[in-house]
Amino acid sequence: MAGKRPTTIDEYIQAAPKAGQPHLRKLRAILKKAAPKAEEAIKWNMPFFIEPRFLFAFSAHKAHLSFAPVAGVIQAFSKELEKHQTMNNFLKIPYDEPIPEALVRKMAKYCVSNVSKRKDDGFW
Repeated sequence: MAGKRPTTIDEYIQAAPKAGQPHLRKLRAILKKAAPKAEEAIKWNMPFFIEPRFLFAFSAHKAHLSFAPVAGVIQAFSKELEKHQTMNNFLKIPYDEPIPEALVRKMAKYCVSNVSKRKDDGFW
């Protein structure tokens, strides 16, 4: 994703590898449905969903995308994620495999629910 840095998620997806654009659009739609009140933004060169705290982000790579929910979600869903590639706080989804839509939706709703219950004012 060389060149001018995207300032919107639409620009980000357009600048991503062509092979990943359908996955990125689908992931964005899933996340928007799970968090309809969330603000979309580009932060640290990645699409973020904020309500008003960090909910989740995603990033495009050459052959996969990474879905990054709030801290602790990957661990909370570890059993359901056993068949998927994970790293620290990321779910890695190769472009040549379908997005595990039901699982991503469930994780996203979990993020929204947990973040809305927080009493502190921290972003992360």
